[in-house]
Amino acid sequence: MEETVPSVEAYEAAMVLSGVGDALGYRGARWEYCTSGAQIHAELAELGGLEAITLEPPEWPVSDDTILHLATAEGLATGLEDELLLQELAHRYVTAMGDMEGRKPGPTSILGTSQLRPGEPKGYCIPFNPSGTGCGAAMRSLAIGLRYPHAWELPTLIRVSIESGRMTHHHPTGYLGALAVALFGALGARGEPPECWGAELMRVLPLAWDYVESAGVAVADNAAAWPFFGDVWHRYLESRKLLEGHSPPQMPSLPTPAERDVAYLGWALDGWAGRSGHDAPMVALEALLTAGGSWEDLCARGVLHGGDNDSTGTIAAGCWGLRWGLTSIPPGLHCRLEHRGRLRDAAHRLHALAWGRH
Repeated sequence: MEETVPSVEAYEAAMVLSGVGDALGYRGARWEYCTSGAQIHAELAELGGLEAITLEPPEWPVSDDTILHLATAEGLATGLEDELLLQELAHRYVTAMGDMEGRKPGPTSILGTSQLRPGEPKGYCIPFNPSGTGCGAAMRSLAIGLRYPHAWELPTLIRVSIESGRMTHHHPTGYLGALAVALFGALGARGEPPECWGAELMRVLPLAWDYVESAGVAVADNAAAWPFFGDVWHRYLESRKLLEGHSPPQMPSLPTPAERDVAYLGWALDGWAGRSGHDAPMVALEALLTAGGSWEDLCARGVLHGGDNDSTGTIAAGCWGLRWGLTSIPPGLHCRLEHRGRLRDAAHRLHALAWGRH
């Protein structure tokens, strides 16, 4: 089947809106740490709604999510491959931690980057972390799918997402979140609808295990922790009639912020929805499936909830932009966004590397 070639504008929208979803959900740490979606929506209404906001520092900076996503994107945009690419990503993650003032990086990302030794043999490998279940690998991985969008590149996407993910989150629940988001980016770039993304993730998970086993790093620890991610995704997809990826999904309406908060908490670890590698992409996919082409609904469901909303917002808004573009977005949300130029430039380089020969 011939692949649909996305426009460079679609890549630009994906990268820029990933930053928009981050800055909007974060609100200078005010909304990221608010546990009530209803309160966030009430505060948004007081501000005049999405049309009235201008996302720019100091009130609306990007968080650690965008800084680390840029590290991934700009590392991939060098065109390096194999060991050289992994060393480059490790170097960029370490460097990115120097730009975290006021951005609230997670403790697992801080620990992981402190253990990296880029430039040394296997200096991008860190020990297995029984607590490394967070979403810090997932939220920085959309660019991997933009770099390796083709079906025949799946082995590369698996390897790069897993190895880059476990540079900080060496636990399957953490780094499989990176695989999920990278895969969603690749499928979106090829024009595959979100209805099929979950089924494709389930197909790819055994291939991911084959890679982890063959890589030979902490295999026993990874094997013991492996089943959780696939089990929770199987249950979620089954509940939405998405396991086959063919028939229309059965999505609950969840019309109010409070109802969405309850639903998202049902998938969460440690009582914080979207905080983990398994459920940050899950919240994002739920929002994409329900919102369709409505940016406002996408924000309501995927960004403005009482969980780790800058991380789910980074993923959901980036994937949405790949399909729907920037034309319907209020200019204030993206024209003065922090690091907008870097996000745009990375998008253009990734598009050229992925699709230049088409």
